[in-house]
Amino acid sequence: MKISKKIVLIGHFGVGKSSLIRRFVEDTFSEDYKVTIGVHVLKKEVNLPKTNDDITLVIWDLEGNDDITNTRASYLMGTNGFIYVFDMTRPATYEKLEFDLDYITDRYPKIPLRVIGNKKDLVTNDFIKQNKDVFGRFVDFYTSAKSGKNVEDVFSNLAQALIKDATK
Repeated sequence: MKISKKIVLIGHFGVGKSSLIRRFVEDTFSEDYKVTIGVHVLKKEVNLPKTNDDITLVIWDLEGNDDITNTRASYLMGTNGFIYVFDMTRPATYEKLEFDLDYITDRYPKIPLRVIGNKKDLVTNDFIKQNKDVFGRFVDFYTSAKSGKNVEDVFSNLAQALIKDATK
């Protein structure tokens, strides 16, 4: 089966959404920070070995927004999966994590959502343990766009859920 699914990355400014996408699609990382204005769209075809299915992920990199309620609804139309990204080194990006996730799941209850704590290369495992009550119960993956840690896993995991939904 060959299908195409829209994935939207959302989160605050500077959390690494664009870097995660570049790492996944192009296997590159740049220290140069370029603000995403509006939306940037990239595609990548993924083969899922367990099912031998091919899925084209159409990945929407939305501009960062400190208030998720201000995200343009037109960008979210037709979304098949969400990846919410926060920066583990900046508390302001995860202080309203529960509110933001509730906002998404209330409006899109049937859309798979993965929550990513990014910039794992900049924090210790002790830091993650100490902050488990703050963001740990929500996080699906801890990633590093810089090193590539768990980036492929995030997208593959979401793609697998989308294939599973498509075959129901």
